[in-house]
Order: sequence, then C-alpha cells, then structure tokens
Amino acid sequence: MSAVDPRAAAAPAAGRAAAGAAAFFDLDKTVIAKSSTLAFGRPFYRGGLVNRRAVLKSSFAQFVYLLQGADEDSMNRMRDYLQALCAGWSVDQVNAIVAETLHELIDPMVYAEAVALFDEHHARGLDVVLVSSSGEEVVGPIGQMLGVDHVIATQMVVRDGRYTGEIARYAYGEGKAVAIRALAAERGYDLARSWAYSDSCTDRPMLELVGHPVAVNPDKALRRHATEHGWELRDFQRPVRPGERRVPVPPGPPKAYAGAVLAAGAAGLAWWATGPHGVSGITESP
Repeated sequence: MSAVDPRAAAAPAAGRAAAGAAAFFDLDKTVIAKSSTLAFGRPFYRGGLVNRRAVLKSSFAQFVYLLQGADEDSMNRMRDYLQALCAGWSVDQVNAIVAETLHELIDPMVYAEAVALFDEHHARGLDVVLVSSSGEEVVGPIGQMLGVDHVIATQMVVRDGRYTGEIARYAYGEGKAVAIRALAAERGYDLARSWAYSDSCTDRPMLELVGHPVAVNPDKALRRHATEHGWELRDFQRPVRPGERRVPVPPGPPKAYAGAVLAAGAAGLAWWATGPHGVSGITESP
C-alpha cells in the first residue's frame, strides 16, 4: 500500500505537474483551530453512534485539548479507547454524517494563515499534504474541501462495511514520518527542500525530516525545541470566513472514505476516558 490511499488524493493534484517538494501540514491546531474529529460529537450523537454523556465529555475535551495539548501517553490512551468505541460502527453512516456536516463544522475553524500558506506553496510549485492522526474519513474530506494534493491519516480495518476496531495504519509520531518518507519516494519529493508545520512536540519526527520545519501555535515543549534549534515560529489566530477562501472547492459531494474515527489528535477526550471521571456510560445506547 502506498503512503496515501488514492481515494484521499484531492482533485487539484491531477491537473498539476509533479512537484519536486512538498509542504506537510498537521491538521488540528495547525490548519484548524480545534480537534477535527471531536467537532463531530453532536452529529455522531444525532446519528446514534454515541450517547449524550459522550457528547458532553467531548465538548469539554475540546477545551482541555486547547489548553493542554497532547503528549504520547494521552495519545496512546486515546488510540486504545477509540478503537473500542468505534468497533462495529457502519462506515457508510460515518461517511454520510461527515459529508452532511463538514462545511457547517469545519469551515469556521480554518485558519486564514494556513490557507494563505497553501496558496503560497502551490504558487511555488509545491504539493500541499495534510498529515493527521485523525481518521481518513474526516481528514480526507477536509483535504478535498481545502484543495490539498494528498492526505496522510490514520486508517482502520473495515470488514463487511463496519470498523473492526483494529488499526491498519496509525499516523502518529514516528508513524507520520514513515508515511511521509513513503510518499516522498513515490512522488519524488526532495525532503531537504520541503516544509512541515505542526503545533505539537509529538510531531518532531515529521518536522525533523524536512529542510524547513515550522512550529505553529506550538506547545511548550515544541516552542522550546524550536527556539533551541533555530526553527521558524508562527502564530495562527484568525479563522477564515468561507467566502474569503481562495482555494478551489471541488464540485459534487465529498468522496467516501473507509478509514477511522480515531480522533487521535484530540488528547482531551483521552483525559476524560482515563481520568477520574472514567468511561461509564460512554458506549451505552443514547
């Protein structure tokens, strides 16, 4: 399997010459202001996938995530918890919920500064790649909406149209770096000429791969590391209004993605799942 599922390649890539380098962007708190998958808590509730308690916890988790960021232990707890949570969910139902609510939920979160960088890198002949530990059925449509060229995301095993709870590819930490190397080999990217953007110290393997690492809205550990190593620092603050966005939005409904509902970038929910509040009731029927 290549680094990127061909279903997850956004339309603009087909119409451009092969790029010699790329700009790799983390998603949560780098391109958008919050956790991409936690944003879908209420639509998942309306669809019967989670109960009311889980929605309330995910709403508070957004706040915790924005304040505390993520570390390796919380991300691993998140992975284990959400593997169990999504086992048995219908892939078609998850895809439909994401397609129906994508613009309503994600549009208000997109940073204007990130969109401007997409335009800048495309104008210089670079591909733009979203690299996220969230599931591909969320990251793929977001990438298509924003006009990126490829996405790298977490993938779950699907059997008979439902998630089994097993992970096929976990795009986190060193896993992001492995996937980027594979994509670079496939597409001929020169990583020394490439850029990478992230807010989290857990993405150091990705940032250290490229010649131009940039810490965006960095957590304390990443800010310290970036300062010590002379990396560029940027603060993104202004979500862009949909009417201001210059990147093309492909016509028609979003593509279908059989991936994962792992919100691995949403460390706040892992805090809820494993902290003093416990998980009682989260997987009950709504």
